[in-house]
Amino acid sequence: MRLTKYLFGFVGLAALALAGTAADAQVKVKLEPFVTGITSPLAMVQPPGDDRFFILEQPGRIRIADANGKLQGTPFLDIRHLIPVLWADFDERGLYSIAFPPDFASSGKFYIAHAAILDFQGDLAKLFWWDHTNVVAEYSVSKDDPNVADPNSRKIISSIDWPQFNHNGHWIDFGPDGKLYVSSGDGGYADDWGIGHNVTEGNGQDLTTLRGKILRLNVDGSAASGNPFIGNDDALDEIWAYGLRNPWRCSFDMKGGELFCADVQQNSYEEVNIIEKGGNYGWRKMEATHCFDYTKPDDHPASCNQSGLTLPILEYQNCTAKPNGCKGISVTGGYVYRGSHAAWDGAYIYGDWSKSFDARDGQLFVGIKGADGKWTRNDVEVTNMDGNTPYVLAFAQDAAGEVYVLTSLTTGPSSGLDTIYKIVPSM
Repeated sequence: MRLTKYLFGFVGLAALALAGTAADAQVKVKLEPFVTGITSPLAMVQPPGDDRFFILEQPGRIRIADANGKLQGTPFLDIRHLIPVLWADFDERGLYSIAFPPDFASSGKFYIAHAAILDFQGDLAKLFWWDHTNVVAEYSVSKDDPNVADPNSRKIISSIDWPQFNHNGHWIDFGPDGKLYVSSGDGGYADDWGIGHNVTEGNGQDLTTLRGKILRLNVDGSAASGNPFIGNDDALDEIWAYGLRNPWRCSFDMKGGELFCADVQQNSYEEVNIIEKGGNYGWRKMEATHCFDYTKPDDHPASCNQSGLTLPILEYQNCTAKPNGCKGISVTGGYVYRGSHAAWDGAYIYGDWSKSFDARDGQLFVGIKGADGKWTRNDVEVTNMDGNTPYVLAFAQDAAGEVYVLTSLTTGPSSGLDTIYKIVPSM
């Protein structure tokens, strides 16, 4: 999950105003504060036909902001008591995501994904060695107040036990087909190895586990009709795509409907994918476009069997093992811009949590699809920020197609001083 003065993006579109040569071309943007005074915001979503923004704070509260970014005093929903105690310095657990079905205005139902206290169900090995359970739950709006949810309406539709605290994924949203999509990480730790991981091939390649996958569900949690592995006795029906490590933030293009997912990799590279039915995105056979050996994670084999794999549309070097020319340490997925600034139309805005864990140095990128169908990543200058800027936690998109970046001043979910910025042109 995881803005220096120079951020990366918005280049390659002919209508953009560029400065300098092709090698150092930059686009100038501003980051306008939209919502302030929140804690570790991991999502901001507008329901269909609604001008309210629903903001998720990692510790477990959902708050409502109006069209101008003003927060209401009373939380829409507070589930802090359902979430494991989070580490103040850094944690990947918490309240991950929220999704509103197309009929939200009439049904009042919505869905959230979060970490829950481990439901070990009498399995002592899980009690002693596993960490938590990731759930997707259905809720309804209170009958008395549209700005408050009914906490007693909770209904769990998906529950996956998790061996480690990290690599949770669990972005959720409704696709153009009306089905509920869920991203799922490989289970945590590192290298897709250890307790709770398939020893032979890792969870990413194991079609008998829901970890390391994109799931496609009906709202009751059952597998949606048309999923690629229905009827395959060696695979789970809920799986839509696989071969993922930690898909941290996915999104559907408002115009074309394509599903973009950023997948956090190991130590050397980061990647962005377009997810398709039945696709295998390589983990742990591959780290981005490079062959991977989980026993020597920083030493990539020169060749490997890539048959049947779908490679990412974008990648860059991770500063952990590839510091020369690196761009960050944990990719954060964003959105295809469809707002009022026509020159940006079709640009994929995404980022990275930070170039360093010890000092905030978050990054923004933009992917541009060329006439040849290939994607490139380019640079942008933020004109209204000096020095290092916040950790990039997530992105958001409003009903008009404008894009926002959700940031934090600290590595952990504890500050109460965090900000959501709107990304706008700097003329």
